[in-house]
Amino acid sequence: MLIALNKPYGVLCQFTDREGRCTLAEFVAQKDVYPAGRLDYDSEGLLLLTDDGALAHRLTDPRRHAPKTYVVQVEGVPNEAALATLRRGVVLNDGPCRPAEVELLAKAPGWLWPRDPPVRFRKTVPTAWLRITIREGRNRQVRRMTAAVGLPTLRLIRTRIGDWVLDGLAPGMTRVLA
Repeated sequence: MLIALNKPYGVLCQFTDREGRCTLAEFVAQKDVYPAGRLDYDSEGLLLLTDDGALAHRLTDPRRHAPKTYVVQVEGVPNEAALATLRRGVVLNDGPCRPAEVELLAKAPGWLWPRDPPVRFRKTVPTAWLRITIREGRNRQVRRMTAAVGLPTLRLIRTRIGDWVLDGLAPGMTRVLA
């Protein structure tokens, strides 16, 4: 079984939590499925869950370089040098990143839902939206990449993992894929 979940902001990528925080159990009714990869508590978007260990391994094995695409709101407006650095591969404290595909978007995507709580608005600080595709999956990698070029991430939504896409799935909703 393979299930797509649009993980809302503020949800842990696990089914239980000793501290009583919101978990996947509140959104996924199917039993015996587990996340194939993770999304941070403060990130949103596509999360795949499966009962197939081999599939989970294929999706998460860093040697397979499965592409993962994110729409990212950053603080500030990137210049061409920052975009080129992201595309070339940022060097982080745990080593260099593989090159990324990076596109500066003209505005926030039209399909984007409001976040609860909303991102803090500051009248004097501009923001920009990027579409970033990476082929590895280090801890908080996209956030660390944008911060490394002076563009802190304000909002991060994963829209694609390999061939699977979010495709209109509302926050908190699931879709059986296989």
